[in-house]
Amino acid sequence: MGHIPLLDEIAVIAALGVLVTVVLSRLSLPTVAGLLFSGALVGPFGFKLVRSIHAIEILAEIGVVLLLFTIGLEFSLARLKSIFRQVALGGIIQVGLTTGVVALVANALGQPAGRSVFYGFVFALSSTAIVLRALAERRELDAPHGRFIVGTLIFQDLCVVPMVLVVPMLGEGSAGTNMAKEISFALGKATAVVVATILVARLVVPRALRWVAASRSREVFLLAVLALCVGTAWLTSLAGLSLALGAFLGGMVVADTEYGHRAMGDMLPLRDAFVSVFFVSLGMLFDPRVVLERPLLVLLLLSGFFVAKGVLATIAALAMRFPARVAWLAGVGLAQFGEFGFVLARLGESAGVVDQNATRPLLAAGIASMFLTPVFVRVAPHVTAGQRLLAPLERLIGVRSIDEADAGEAHGLSAHVVIVGYGVAGKLVARALEATGVSYVVLELNAETVRAARTAGQPVYYGDATSEEALGHAHLEKARALLLLMNDPQAAQRVVDTAKRVAPEVPILMRAHYLLEKPALLRMGATDVVAEEVEGGVEILARLLRWLEVPRNVIDDRVDEARATTQTTERTHRLPRRVLGEHADLAELKIESASVTMASAAVGRSAASLGVRRRTGALIIAVRRGDKLLEQMDPQKPFDVGDIVYLAGPVSAVKKAVDLLSRPLAEGEAPVSEVMPTSRG
Repeated sequence: MGHIPLLDEIAVIAALGVLVTVVLSRLSLPTVAGLLFSGALVGPFGFKLVRSIHAIEILAEIGVVLLLFTIGLEFSLARLKSIFRQVALGGIIQVGLTTGVVALVANALGQPAGRSVFYGFVFALSSTAIVLRALAERRELDAPHGRFIVGTLIFQDLCVVPMVLVVPMLGEGSAGTNMAKEISFALGKATAVVVATILVARLVVPRALRWVAASRSREVFLLAVLALCVGTAWLTSLAGLSLALGAFLGGMVVADTEYGHRAMGDMLPLRDAFVSVFFVSLGMLFDPRVVLERPLLVLLLLSGFFVAKGVLATIAALAMRFPARVAWLAGVGLAQFGEFGFVLARLGESAGVVDQNATRPLLAAGIASMFLTPVFVRVAPHVTAGQRLLAPLERLIGVRSIDEADAGEAHGLSAHVVIVGYGVAGKLVARALEATGVSYVVLELNAETVRAARTAGQPVYYGDATSEEALGHAHLEKARALLLLMNDPQAAQRVVDTAKRVAPEVPILMRAHYLLEKPALLRMGATDVVAEEVEGGVEILARLLRWLEVPRNVIDDRVDEARATTQTTERTHRLPRRVLGEHADLAELKIESASVTMASAAVGRSAASLGVRRRTGALIIAVRRGDKLLEQMDPQKPFDVGDIVYLAGPVSAVKKAVDLLSRPLAEGEAPVSEVMPTSRG
């Protein structure tokens, strides 16, 4: 076999990408950073190990199509509807504010209007891959700042589609009214294509995928999904729209079918392979000579990402009524260049909006920001200067805070419980305290949660428990206990530290995700710590043994053994009771009922005299007489008319017992009225 083009270069890219990524992972840098760096090494500005740059870029374009297709798979119409309120407002503020400010600054520096808007688009996008990984590693996805960041990133991903449509309209030839008309026309055409695609897909795609799935061939199903991905991208390109829009629509179409999860699982390996080539190709664009030739410009752009963009994201978080600490962490988390910024940069070059001389410093600064983001995200929670500068703005967020409540109904609280966090656990605790007559006050950072709770009349207030002022207004020094139910482990540690300064005698009860965190929290001053992984593990252990039909006393021993090596509990362990048919050994038994009627021969006779157990083998387990259920029926006690007799046993035995109890009186047979024998003296 002859030489296969690109095979040697793809082998070099794959080998060096693995090597560099593994080495950088030791420094806690993300995979994307390793791929970018390996691209810089093999590219035309590095060791020039790859020369077929154009061919690699074509593979990278396929990676972009697959990436947008899988993003569409994650954003079905149903999901978009459910999260719209969560992501729309914060995303609109962050993307709109960043785009507008950057465009104004660029225009003030002499850039044309179209190019200024282009720069605004590029700056508005952040790195989904890097930020989500950093938050996941720190277990902060459910923290207040994590929820805001994730929602904003989702909105940014959705904004990529209209941005890709608009960028080709921003060239030098389009200006003023003409540019506005072209953009409006492009968006209108895109809307029409989107609506038409969704309508057709709703009718055709589910049936087609059902027909393909009937073949029970994974290869055929994968080819069908790939055909949908590439086919919709190709069709939209014929309509004059971008491949990215078509791929995104194709993903959304499949996501609304019952095969969405299967398609995602099958496409992920293929997507990851091509997206890796995409990031390597982006790294090839990094030119270290630009840093040496124009260091001031690169540094200025890098500062623009981390300072200007970070400040704008912080303002967006404050506008969403998050406190200073959350806004500070959100600003740091969103202050970097995004993967789709590279896509827009290359699209801008091909459309003539910008040239390479303008994008090279931007890409150099963007790649540097991606390298630095994991370090900044790790350091930010320990830097309090940022949130102290933002603290005066907290009163502008418009939520009733704990210091304001202190002048009202919270004034004079004592012998109460201070709860931090009003999620599922917080609501359960609050409901129990209210039922037992114990007063409490809740500090919560989610403004919508606070507003809903206040409407319901609950003592829930907006407040950051990491501050001494908030704990002071909650009268922690007079409280019986402080309960921490937060999703932010770093913030929880700071609350413990602050609480021990404000009220050192008040016991602190808190939860932690992992058992390994417990000793450190106890040393910091927590009175008791419940590890969620232990409680979940013990519960699943007990339920598993129950389903395996292990005897109850053995289950209790195993649970006690598990707790002896982890953490104790104040609760009596309870397991859900299983029904008779769920026991394998008893699965053949049948439970049936028989009614004793006026004509039944059982009237006036007892179970013993009828010989129900002896003659049929069935067991009488209960008798319903009127409104009462007699669970322990005396076998010598006669049956009455209307009794419902419940029987258990094999099918044949139960059938015989039902026949015996419902047997009518024989001809000439009179009802019997049994009289218990009496002793003679």
